[in-house]
Amino acid sequence: MSTATQIPFVEYLVLEPEPHLVAQECTSCGARYFDRRNACAGCFATDFTPVEIATEGTLRAFSIVTFAAPGVAVPFVAAVIDCGGTSVRANIINCPPDPEHVSLGMKVRLATTVVGTDAAGVEAVNYGFEPA
Repeated sequence: MSTATQIPFVEYLVLEPEPHLVAQECTSCGARYFDRRNACAGCFATDFTPVEIATEGTLRAFSIVTFAAPGVAVPFVAAVIDCGGTSVRANIINCPPDPEHVSLGMKVRLATTVVGTDAAGVEAVNYGFEPA
């Protein structure tokens, strides 16, 4: 029996074979959601199918956060990325958090980062986007 050495921080992050995000797409209207849904916010349908989200995208909006809850390292860049028509909210990582390095329209790609390790050595892995 093998034990996982890494687990995704959120259920819609898939680590193998290559890291990618999976959304739930409404089979009636095509709206996409991350996490579980009982009904579509757009059309109220209740059937969804999983769809893989593009791993590259374009930065559409961002904010450089300089004040956060205790224990949260600042500054960081909170962003909205267009990944092939799906809007993804994530932090920009592996990049200085300043306007010289982050700009609207910049191309980004999905990246993962370890956010914690338990006593057994299992790593919790989260996602962000980095400059492409």
